[in-house]
Amino acid sequence: MLTPTQTRRLLRDLKLRPRKRLGQNFLIDSNIARKSLALANVNSGDVIVEVGPGLGALTEQLLQIGAHVYAVEIDYTLAKFLEQTFKPRFPDTFNLLHADAVDFPLGNLQKSLGSKRGSFKIVANLPYAISTPWMEAVLTGPLPVSMVLLIQKETAGRFTADCGTKEFGAISIFLQAAYQRHKGHSVSRTCFYPVPKVDSILLNLSLQKNHFIYSKQTRLLIRSLFTQRRKQIGTLAKQFPEIAPWTKRLAASGIDTKTRPEAIPLEHWQILDEIVSR
Repeated sequence: MLTPTQTRRLLRDLKLRPRKRLGQNFLIDSNIARKSLALANVNSGDVIVEVGPGLGALTEQLLQIGAHVYAVEIDYTLAKFLEQTFKPRFPDTFNLLHADAVDFPLGNLQKSLGSKRGSFKIVANLPYAISTPWMEAVLTGPLPVSMVLLIQKETAGRFTADCGTKEFGAISIFLQAAYQRHKGHSVSRTCFYPVPKVDSILLNLSLQKNHFIYSKQTRLLIRSLFTQRRKQIGTLAKQFPEIAPWTKRLAASGIDTKTRPEAIPLEHWQILDEIVSR
């Protein structure tokens, strides 16, 4: 793990100035890196996807354990540095894709998996700028058996928000249909360089046995409904006639048409998917 001084020196040598647009806040606390691996229960031979490896703080420890790492990094300078640092030492277990993780959420692992199921995990210091669109991309499948994500606390709150709260939204519905949250770990902003304006959290997720993946059509529809989250579901049915059969099912279940989207429990959104995807 690089110290703050070493991190600054290395970035200077690479002629790289951290870019806020890419969420480039580099982890400088070895305890948090070790905690990430412990929560993910990383063992030799595990297949791990790492998003935005940056200077390789997590990558080094993953490879030392004996994991097969599929990393995806959008920054050309960092990608080149990572390739030169890890490929000679770990030629058989380090695979790097220079790309946007939103387009390739699993890096080069997507090519070998295709549409098949595979046992892999995601361990990442997730760039804040892409957290939600990346997660949506991951949730289209194939799904990792677990995810340990170092992300902004506010983002974690949206991912795991309860029905009836103002944070509850489309991404809450998509994620909680597939994953269960376990005890994580709070992370101070001082664990990064440069220091961000917010604190973070290690979000610890495992795949549910009876997980559910929403269709593309339903995901688009749910996102549209939540852009008007203050409207009642009965009013929205006039704007989106395709949900009219769903509102009737809701009413039969005792949910009034005056209810807003954020107050509709998770299980009812899966019924919407069944209706829309017929």
